[in-house]
Amino acid sequence: MTNHPSPVSIIQSFSWDHAFAHYDWDPRGRFNAAHEACDRYANDPNRIALFYESASGEQKTITYRQLRDWSNQMANVFRRLGVKKGDRVCALMPKNPALVVYILAAWKVGAVYVPLFTAFGPQAIEYRINHSEAKVLLTNREQRAKLPAKEKMPTLEHIFVVDDEREGSQDHPFWKTLSKASTEHSLEETKADDLLAIQYTSGSTGMPKGAMWPHNVLINIYPYMRYAIGLRDDDVFFGGADPGWAYGLIFCTFAPMAFGVPIVFYEGPFKPETCYSLMEKYGVTNFAYAPTAYRAMAAAGADVIRRYQLNVRAMSSAGEPLNPEVIRFFQEHLGVTIHDHYGLSETLMLIGNLNTAAMDIRPGSMGWPLPGFDIALLDENGNPAADGEVGQIAFNTASIPNVFKGYWKDPEKTAERLVGHWFLTGDLATKDEDGYFWFQGRTDDIISSAGYRIGPFEIESCLLEHPAVVEAAAVGKPDPVKGEIVKAFVVLKEGFAPSDELGEELSLFVKTRLSKHEYPREVEFVAELPKTPSGKIQRFILRNQEREKQKRNESTFGG
Repeated sequence: MTNHPSPVSIIQSFSWDHAFAHYDWDPRGRFNAAHEACDRYANDPNRIALFYESASGEQKTITYRQLRDWSNQMANVFRRLGVKKGDRVCALMPKNPALVVYILAAWKVGAVYVPLFTAFGPQAIEYRINHSEAKVLLTNREQRAKLPAKEKMPTLEHIFVVDDEREGSQDHPFWKTLSKASTEHSLEETKADDLLAIQYTSGSTGMPKGAMWPHNVLINIYPYMRYAIGLRDDDVFFGGADPGWAYGLIFCTFAPMAFGVPIVFYEGPFKPETCYSLMEKYGVTNFAYAPTAYRAMAAAGADVIRRYQLNVRAMSSAGEPLNPEVIRFFQEHLGVTIHDHYGLSETLMLIGNLNTAAMDIRPGSMGWPLPGFDIALLDENGNPAADGEVGQIAFNTASIPNVFKGYWKDPEKTAERLVGHWFLTGDLATKDEDGYFWFQGRTDDIISSAGYRIGPFEIESCLLEHPAVVEAAAVGKPDPVKGEIVKAFVVLKEGFAPSDELGEELSLFVKTRLSKHEYPREVEFVAELPKTPSGKIQRFILRNQEREKQKRNESTFGG
């Protein structure tokens, strides 16, 4: 720690010229993500890109050269099928090498990639395919079965399947089709601001919106990967997040590839033991995953983690703040502090605790704005919020090379978020006197009680410190006197049973640790919490449930 510079010195000394110098093409003009994340490293025939492992234990070591040649072949297939610059192509795939090949190939012809999450059902898949007007889809046999009927997807012209070569199928066998094409291919002349991908939001507050990323989003990731993740040239990187989402697609796959390091690419389901085993087998030194995974790994206990010889020096988390209990677990058993980071689908990462800095990690804090990013907290009138006061996180798009290009086919929603040079995230936070940011929830999640504006996260984090609680969500329940009161929904750990006494104990637990206006006046025990497919708690569902209950009660009372 003492050998690291201070976060202040990193931020003050940073220039976007540092990022520009890392890339091979011209980051201000001619720029292609496939070249930067693959082809530039293919001159060395032995340079490893992927340590791939399937759920059944099949293992492959894949080089950057192999990825270059395969993606060139697939790019030629795209061209033969009439896929041109600006066309949308999508994939419904787990972490399989074919997915990486397909995406690289799409970028090589200037096509726009649309990720689909494998846990989606037919309705969610249909919406994204039709809304993006995708022309081509990559999938496997398992996921193929979920696709809606062809007539419900009028723009979809071709389907590739990685593990199906049956005669008579209208689908294209991926590897067989690819193998017949030439490995020679000339990249489309793309510019830095040409469209790269459409990443649909998780839909936590309404219908999913398609955030548009240009090619130079790969430049924006430089401060995050170099300073927050702390990626080094000699790292083996393992990011567990699913490539159907922004973090899994960019930061766990193509961002580390843009630094030429090997990544662990595991296709199977998450299990703490499997995660530890992969980290040991491939000598993982840099690890990133979602809070839900870290909580499960910690819950598996000390006996499990002690079975493995791990060499991890940096750990990162993003999606929602981690509770202190989990951070302490890995500090105790690995000697590594998990660094929490914050971002969103539209903008990628904005705020974080820097793995490369001698930084005091404060559990629950998002950290500081990343080097090169101008971040502000704005009150309801658009003015800077005072230290300690809740404000909406906004960032100055003029401070970075990549400007948010808006939502696909939704100029009204784009205008709501982009106000002048400022992008309004819809997320609330406070900033303390030392410059640390603290997440408070979505703007819609704020609880207004007796004149107080209360963020749910602090309450939830406090509840998670109680030995009986595994998950918690806090929402505002309508109240005739206070406007709203805090109500907590709690999932208990095994061995604990719901009771009025435990509910009162949890209320008092929060009251004595936070404040008299923040503690939950009601506690309801539930088997599970409603979540988005990416694992974020959907508080609005719980909030709406309470409002509907209130309406029914009022109706009954009035009648």
